[in-house]
Amino acid sequence: MKDFTRLDNLIKGFVDRGSIPGCSIAIMQNDELIYHGEAGWANLQEKKPVTIDSMFSQASTTKLFAYVIMGMLYEEGAFLFSDPLYEYLPEWKNTKKYVTLPNGQTVVQPLEHPITIRNAVAMMCGLPYCMVPAVDPVNPTLAAMSREIAKIQEGGVHTALRDEVRVIANAPVMFEPGSHWQYGFGSEITGALIETFTGKPLKHVFRERLIEPLGLDHTDTMITDANRGFTVTTYTKKGAGDFDPVPGYLWSDPAEYPLEYRPNLFCSAKDFATVMQMLANGGTYKGEKFLGEGTVAMLHCDQQDEISIRDFENDAYPYNLGYGYGLGMRTLKTQKYGHNGHLGSFGWTGGFGTWVEADPVAKCSIAYMHNMIPNEEVYHHHRVRAVAYGCLF
Repeated sequence: MKDFTRLDNLIKGFVDRGSIPGCSIAIMQNDELIYHGEAGWANLQEKKPVTIDSMFSQASTTKLFAYVIMGMLYEEGAFLFSDPLYEYLPEWKNTKKYVTLPNGQTVVQPLEHPITIRNAVAMMCGLPYCMVPAVDPVNPTLAAMSREIAKIQEGGVHTALRDEVRVIANAPVMFEPGSHWQYGFGSEITGALIETFTGKPLKHVFRERLIEPLGLDHTDTMITDANRGFTVTTYTKKGAGDFDPVPGYLWSDPAEYPLEYRPNLFCSAKDFATVMQMLANGGTYKGEKFLGEGTVAMLHCDQQDEISIRDFENDAYPYNLGYGYGLGMRTLKTQKYGHNGHLGSFGWTGGFGTWVEADPVAKCSIAYMHNMIPNEEVYHHHRVRAVAYGCLF
């Protein structure tokens, strides 16, 4: 029996010191939940405590569902990662790029090679995030993306992921595809590809491929009347113990922000640990095969070279140090920056404070969650990681 007392003390200390409003953590090994811990409040005003079933807004950890499903579709022969995007999304046939000349002038030039599916999934297509028009962007690609997004929002909030992906093809990308790493719009392209391959809205594919088959009872793509009692409020942190609820944050309520086409998962730590356990097992959970072992290895295989790894790692912000980036997932390459898990551990993080990781060596998974802006992820996640792996091994 493993002793998780230090982990209990850590998360309780987070809350007692006013570092976060509340949190949940779940650890699985060999298909069994071996630890779960909860501390603090799902809603401070209502004094509603975090429980094992509390559903946290996932933000970017939602992407992992999409990348797992891309692995499934790859195994079904729907595409190859070397395929040009335009074979399935024809508006990307003539995409161009910005180039800065030696005299400092920025010009638009044709791409040397078309954007491939690999470029999009590995965040090497040269497109930053642009969900809404940016204010006074310096980056010319972001400025061009903002102009395109503004066009489709002129008549109100647009309601199709495909609309965004179609118009953004008009924006020149930041660099030759595959030459650098840039986190951003590649995930939206991935979602549009899934919808194209399946002929279904992305949120339905999430449910059919993962949520229902894995029995994720506290996971959904939106807040609904049925799950509202389980969802965790996202807070803005003003100071230690001083939190304000974020009103109408993205994806919180269809009536406030009707982006049903862009799934943002609300998921319990236990449910997400289940997904990561399946991946830690090499694609199988409780005897049911979801992916081939080689496909899982492919998804978290580092795609970066000497140039793109410098884009990914940043000494000033040490969150990704020691990791490489694969097809939608970061994977541990070295322990020298402070990571006491096994090499090859992989997962991702979400902007409101979620962190998930699968360890294929020990066949275990960890999911930690809080919902707070700013998320202070370096402070919280790296401590949870250190203590959790210390308790496990």
